[in-house]
This record gives sequence, C-alpha cells and structure tokens, in this order.
Amino acid sequence: MVLSQEEPDSARGTSEAQPLGPAPTGVAPPPGPGPSDSPEAAVEKVEVELAGPADAEPHEPPEPPEGGWGWLVMLAAMWCNGSVFGIQNACGVLFVSMLKTFGSKDDDKMVFKTAWVGSLSMGMIFFCCPIVSIFTDLFGCRKTAVMGAAVGFVGLMSSSFVSSIEPLYLTYGIIFACGCSFAYQPSLVILGHYFKKRLGLVNGIVTAGSSVFTILLPLLLRVLIDSVGLFHTLRVLCIFMFVLFLAGFTYRPLATSTKDKESGGSGSSLFSRRKFSPPKKIFNFAIFKVTAYAVWAVGIPLALFGYFVPYVHLMKHVNERFQDEKNKEVVLMCIGITSGVGRLLFGRIADYVPGVKKVYLQVLSFFFIGLMSMMIPLCSIFGALIAVCLIMGLFDGCFISIMAPIAFELVGAQDVSQAIGFLLGFMSIPMTVGPPIAGLLRDKLGSYDVAFYLAGVPPLIGGAVLCFIPWIHSKKQREISKTTGKEKMEKMLENQNSLLSSSSGVFKKESDSII
Repeated sequence: MVLSQEEPDSARGTSEAQPLGPAPTGVAPPPGPGPSDSPEAAVEKVEVELAGPADAEPHEPPEPPEGGWGWLVMLAAMWCNGSVFGIQNACGVLFVSMLKTFGSKDDDKMVFKTAWVGSLSMGMIFFCCPIVSIFTDLFGCRKTAVMGAAVGFVGLMSSSFVSSIEPLYLTYGIIFACGCSFAYQPSLVILGHYFKKRLGLVNGIVTAGSSVFTILLPLLLRVLIDSVGLFHTLRVLCIFMFVLFLAGFTYRPLATSTKDKESGGSGSSLFSRRKFSPPKKIFNFAIFKVTAYAVWAVGIPLALFGYFVPYVHLMKHVNERFQDEKNKEVVLMCIGITSGVGRLLFGRIADYVPGVKKVYLQVLSFFFIGLMSMMIPLCSIFGALIAVCLIMGLFDGCFISIMAPIAFELVGAQDVSQAIGFLLGFMSIPMTVGPPIAGLLRDKLGSYDVAFYLAGVPPLIGGAVLCFIPWIHSKKQREISKTTGKEKMEKMLENQNSLLSSSSGVFKKESDSII
C-alpha cells in the first residue's frame, strides 16, 4: 500500500513510524513540505527549492542559438573590431603626420615622444580589459559597449583640438583608448552567448573586420591628411565611433530560461532565482588556479613585447629606407589583407582542432611573427618587404582569431569574461613598452635595424612557453578523472551497503512477524 498525497497527516505519520515495505521502483517521494513544517518554514523551503543549491550559478547558461539574431551581433562585433583596431593598426600613418605637425628639428627625441601616443593607446585598450570584464559581468555586454563607444567618441573628438603632442597622451592615449576597450571586450564575450559550434568561424569573421579596416584606412587617412590635415582627419574618424555606439545596442542578452522569457527578465515573479543566488565575485582570481590558463596568461604577454613595433614604426622605416617608392602605405595594406585571410582561415581550422590543442596554432603564429620581424631590416628590395608583411599578416590573423576559443576551452563559458579581461590586461604592459623602446633605439642608433631584430625575440620565447599548455591541461584532466572515478566508486559501494542493510532489516521484520 502506497499512501497518496490526499491522505491525512496522521496516516502519514503512522506510515513513517513503521515502514510498510519498499516503495515501487521509480516512484519518487511526494514533493512539498513535511507534516512538522510551519507555514513560514514551508514557504522558505519552496523558496530554497526555486533558488537551487547554494553553490549553484544564479542562471544556467542557455544553449547558444547558433544564428538568428546572433548574425546581427556578429556584424556589430565585426564593426567594433574594425573601427577599434583598424584605427590602431593604421597609427603608422597618423604617426608620420604627428611628427610633421608637432615635430621640430631641435628635438632629437621627437620619435620617442610621438611613439608614446599610439603605443599608450594600444596598451590602454588592453590594460582596461580586467575592469571592463567586471562591468560586463555587472551591467551586461550591451550597456558596457554603448558606454565605451560614447567615451571613445569624446576622446577622439577632443584629440582634434590639441596644439602639442603632450595633450594627446590624455585625449588619444587614455580617454579614446579606454572607450575603445569598453566597446571591444564585450564584443568578444557576446559571441560565446550566441555561438558554440561555429565559434571559431564567427571569431574569424569578426576579427577579420579589423583587417578590412586596416586595408582601407591607410589609404583613406593618407587622402584625408593630405587634403584636410591631421585634425579634420580625426574628426572624420569620429563617425566610426558613432556607428560603433549604435552597434552596441545589438548586444541583446539571451533569456536564461523559459520563465525568464515569459517574465521578460524583469524579476517580477514571487520567487525570483536572482534573489536567492549568491553574489557574483568582482575579481574572480580563482581562474588562476587553472594551471593551463595561468601559463597562457604569462606566455602571451611575454610574446608581445615586440608585437606592436611594426605597426607603429614600419611606415617611418619605409620612408627612411625606400625614399623613392610611391604608395608606401601598401605595406600596412598587405598586413591587413593577409591578416583578414588568416583570421578566416585559421578561425575555421580551429573548429576542427580538438580542445586546448588550439594553442599549437598560436605557437606557430608566434614563430612566424618573430621570424618576419627580424627579416624586416634585411629587406633591401621593396618587393621583399611586401612579401615579409604578407606572411606576418597571415599569422597575425591566426594569433588573434583563436584567442576567445582558447579561453573558452581553458576556463569555460561562465568565467571567460574575466579570463579574457585579465589576459588582455597583462598584454597591455608589453604592447605599451615595446614601441617607445624601439623609438628610443632609433633616436640613439640612427636606424630601426636593431629595434626590429630585438622585436622578433619575444614571440619566439613566448611561443616556446605556450607549448607546455596542452600537456599541463591533459595532466590535470586525468587527475580530475581519477578523483571523480574514485568518488563515484566509493558512493556506489556506500549505496550498495545501505541497500543491503535496508534489505536485511526488512527481512528480519518479516521473519519476526511470521514467528
């Protein structure tokens, strides 16, 4: 006899006092509060059940739709990458114009001073990313991106009203760059919400946006600078930031459950999951306990001390080495063209490379980036320099396009925002320091040869460090599998012992009743 829920509490209490035999297999105990629960306790129990376990995440991540609205999000993120890094990668053209506008023959450190503008800007984009990841967790991708684009617009517009190089450190190097950072980092995170199986391909398409802009902007900037000057050129670039401001509104958050969709995410239901969930950590330093991620977060910045040097100083080097050549901006265009090809190609290849082994693609890219940097001063023919830039751009695209997929593999979707944020923050230091050091070497030695030779060394060292990540990750996974298997075995033995004890007790009671 099995009691139903409609039976009175007294009958239920009798059944609890003396078991009537094992319940039928597959029948779960009836839900709801027990007989001794007060009304307040009953309500509390329902609330706890709705809230889930104390250590659970506040919302289960929904399954990525793999398309739909996500394609519009992809296009918006593509514009973000293009406008942010297209401007940064074309800073070589702005660099030459700044030297002409603000430079003087008496200042022998003008190259060093001017290099700080573009270098500080690129470095601040990455330096702010840990803070941006917190804003992204607290306020969502959409609000963070829109606010960042607005700040970037203000910084770029104010840069067009300066009268010397020093104010550009603040307006262009800090304000504009911080705005770009707040707009850029959410574009990486939002893609993982809409795509999973196609994440590598989508990242390749999105990051190819900066390649398209890197191809076109040098020509556009050269025409604008020659016709209207540096300051009006910066005002024209503000249009890109305004479109980025509008694009940020497409980062629509996904509803976490059917109930959230019905309520519109307003939290108007009586028992809201968010109400009973634990607060989210502001700085999630626990991700550094993942050894493979910690090594990755060290190896990538180590490889980037020379990474940004060609983008800042290549145009100046070409002007000095190949004075008779026309259309010198073609070297930046070559990097942009093959970088776009590399992002699409290696982004798709990354979808077929299992797990953390995607890191080997980054190792390959750093090897060629370092080698090509060392070959820049060896090129005495302009055509040879173009070939070097084509190869460098291809593997630059490889390195960029698989950043987010590797982060997802190492720490998972729930921690990827701060994982990317911390990594980009660490990247800011070498990317900021490298170009001014190269400029200082140029001022002291009279050429860029030594600067480009030294710029090729860090990528080779960083790539060697990254080789250890798959081995570390697989070793950790084996340890976790052994521990999990042991726990499962112990639990199974415990359940068997409990079942045997229960069966023995029932058999004894039946024997006593027969006697």
